[in-house]
Amino acid sequence: MLSLSMILIIAPPILLALTFHEYSHAYVANRLGDSTAKDSGRLTLNPLSHLDLLGTIMVFIIHIGWAKPVTVNPANFKNPRKDLLWVSLAGPASNLLLAIIFGLLYRFMQIEAIYNAASGVWVIGMNMISFAVLINLILAFFNLIPLPPLDGSKILSGLVPAKYDRFLSTFERYGHFALLALVVLSMVFDLPVFSYFYMPFVRLLSFLFAGESLI
Repeated sequence: MLSLSMILIIAPPILLALTFHEYSHAYVANRLGDSTAKDSGRLTLNPLSHLDLLGTIMVFIIHIGWAKPVTVNPANFKNPRKDLLWVSLAGPASNLLLAIIFGLLYRFMQIEAIYNAASGVWVIGMNMISFAVLINLILAFFNLIPLPPLDGSKILSGLVPAKYDRFLSTFERYGHFALLALVVLSMVFDLPVFSYFYMPFVRLLSFLFAGESLI
């Protein structure tokens, strides 16, 4: 269980990462002709419109969580297959963008700390920014895992030939059981199942963005 001080440090980056992720889905969908998310109040940066209470709590307990998924109607797109691909990519891409921004900010704060005596508040700020880089990278690459209901499954559907649509449709209906099984497996046996996939990318990009490994 995380301490209260740690929760206070990582809560703002988590809320921002989840909110910006879902907002980006809604924004791109609206730009491509589907106003479903906008009409349901999801085209906003207000965290309360996106956060799922249980999913948010699970982030702090088991370090795997979720926000309310953005509803999209592919029938409103001019090119449903391609446009749904872009909508799905928008979430992970937005988190990569935030990771770059926070990485550059971390570099600046690190330089400032070297040349000037860093106060306790400054150090806390650096810790929060470093977590922001990591959280956004983890969220981006976790969502790229091609298992429903993660974005990666819809990205995969937009990349493979149309002749595989029937198989992928079945996979969309039942594939979430595989994700649930992996979550349970990682919890029961304390196995870093998902980190095997995303941690190499997180290590590399955190070093490139922030100038040092933040793991």
